[in-house]
Amino acid sequence: DVMALGRGKKCRLCTKILDKVKAIAGDDPDEAAVDAALGKVCRALGKSLGRVCKRLVKKYRDQITEALQNGNQAQDTCAAIGFCKA
Repeated sequence: DVMALGRGKKCRLCTKILDKVKAIAGDDPDEAAVDAALGKVCRALGKSLGRVCKRLVKKYRDQITEALQNGNQAQDTCAAIGFCKA
């Protein structure tokens, strides 16, 4: 579970996911591009991290999509949803 991970690990996982999604979705992604990229990234993480990834995505999809569309940094987005220290 995401909440079981230590804060440092959660932060690293969150930024890793968002960086990969950004790389796949491109610079000006629409919602469908972000959704597709999120799915790919979660699948690529393997079984246990993939589950964590899917939960993270389900809960924070809107914030993640908005952040990517606004070109926000992964670290800032992860801080905004409470995964990293601001």
